[in-house]
Amino acid sequence: MCGINAIFAYRDEAPPVNRRELRTVRDRMARRGPDGSGDWVSPDKRVGLGHRRLSIIDITSDGDQPMGLYGGKYRIVFNGEIYNYQAIRERMQAEGRLFRTTSDTEVLLHLYDKYGPEMVHHLRGMFAFALWDEEKQGLLLARDGFGVKPLYLSDNGRCLRVASQVKALMVGGGIDKSPNPAGHVGFFLFGYVPEPHTLYRGIRSLGAGTMLWRDKRGNSWEKRFWGVQAAYQTRPPVRRPLRKSLLDSVAHHLVSDVPVGLFLSAGLDSATLCGLAAEQSTDLKTVTLGFEEYAQTENDEAPLAELVADLYGTEHQTRRVAGSDFANHADALFEAMDQPSIDGVNVYFVAKAAAEVGLKVAISGLGGDELFRGYNTFRQLPKLVKPLSAVPFARHIGTIGRFATSPWIGQYASPKAAGLLELGTRSGDAYLLRRGLFMPWELARNLDSDFARQGLDELAPLTRLHHTTSGMTDWTGRVTALEMTWYMRNQLLRDADWAGMAHSLEIRVPFVDRPLFEAAVRHGFGKQDMAATPEPALPQAVRERPKTGFQVPVRDWLSGQSEAGNADDRGLRGWAREVYDRFTG
Repeated sequence: MCGINAIFAYRDEAPPVNRRELRTVRDRMARRGPDGSGDWVSPDKRVGLGHRRLSIIDITSDGDQPMGLYGGKYRIVFNGEIYNYQAIRERMQAEGRLFRTTSDTEVLLHLYDKYGPEMVHHLRGMFAFALWDEEKQGLLLARDGFGVKPLYLSDNGRCLRVASQVKALMVGGGIDKSPNPAGHVGFFLFGYVPEPHTLYRGIRSLGAGTMLWRDKRGNSWEKRFWGVQAAYQTRPPVRRPLRKSLLDSVAHHLVSDVPVGLFLSAGLDSATLCGLAAEQSTDLKTVTLGFEEYAQTENDEAPLAELVADLYGTEHQTRRVAGSDFANHADALFEAMDQPSIDGVNVYFVAKAAAEVGLKVAISGLGGDELFRGYNTFRQLPKLVKPLSAVPFARHIGTIGRFATSPWIGQYASPKAAGLLELGTRSGDAYLLRRGLFMPWELARNLDSDFARQGLDELAPLTRLHHTTSGMTDWTGRVTALEMTWYMRNQLLRDADWAGMAHSLEIRVPFVDRPLFEAAVRHGFGKQDMAATPEPALPQAVRERPKTGFQVPVRDWLSGQSEAGNADDRGLRGWAREVYDRFTG
């Protein structure tokens, strides 16, 4: 896990690479890589690569980056982990290739030498990298299929700048920092900024499962090499026992040259991973985050988590936080938050706890609800859309009804109620109704009306949501695609990245694994199927515990127990406004 950046002055009229800028951007990401730093600038000063290192695999100096191959024919900076690197390395050694390190980074260089950009099809893991090809005088960027690892870029038509964080790019030069209406609107609609947008015109995200090439000869292309929707639709239904698939994913996510721990709650996802990991690791450390406000209540995760830890013999610690801890860390939390998000507070504190017990790597149950249909959306969306889509002219009637009711309905019910008929006839629209923070017709409450209208036009959320499920006929596939490509990618994975990196902690997500997805997602497995895989079996109290989600008393913390203001201002919407003000004020 690391922080990477690059500058490529690909037009002759572009100024040469400024090494001070390269290092300034790199060192803005110091928490991503406290174990070392490096940079390289080409002799002609047309390209530069920067790297901050968190040493996980090959922790010797041999694994330092930027790393070169064949005397600099190729150079790379890489963020993430390639979980199948050992198998690839052994196969390539059998072909006669020589390796000077035991790192997964060097494996990437050899893969590129053999396959070129098609190397990405051989990778299992989370990754974002920038690879310079000296012979072709070009830069290749790539990002893993689920979008676990971030990669942002800015291109002014002469120079391409790349970094792992938006805030890192912002401290360099040559960035258009004018506001991007689509990014601002997206935050108020969803509570996060949907890819590829950011809050700034000059910065965008490289898409998940996407490669980008640019060279000095004027050649450029951007190509999607993997996506959830296509994989769900086209992958043949290979039958493989679920336990075997899960054990395989967990085994790959345990690959490390430093100890690997696990975030343990009372939920099925983390408890299942704990049981499977304990079968393969004799010294597993587990960490539970408890909240003082929930102590000795049904929302307290700690007692059941401790029961699971005892069953599987882990080295367990429970850490508790309170509202005062949030207040004391609020500034640091917002500084670490790379893009505005209404979530991530819990991950920030559990990552802090894991780092305090000496961990550099921790496994998370993130992705279990998306893969095994744990969310209510899997039941609510078809229940809503099926009957309403059969009503003639329902959408048009609903639009008229929404215009009539939206000014006053919020006094008596959720403002979303105004759009129930208008947005209830298509799966993508209904997803916005279910997951949305503010509705499109409410945006003028938070943004200038012309700015909001422009942002809606550019973001086109309903069109994009509808496109997410295009061609998908079964409801499980539709909801899986929506949850994985919107909520999971833009919020959960992004929050895990910035919150973990705030404490120099790598967070691994075995449920967000391409082979596991392709083996399991089309066979209708549910959460109880998943929970039945560990041996010995999970405690009955955990298996039968109703799903509650990971409870965090953020609303109490944010309101400061104040009586001032209305419920909306003290709740999640009020938190969203505070987050937004922190980023734009």
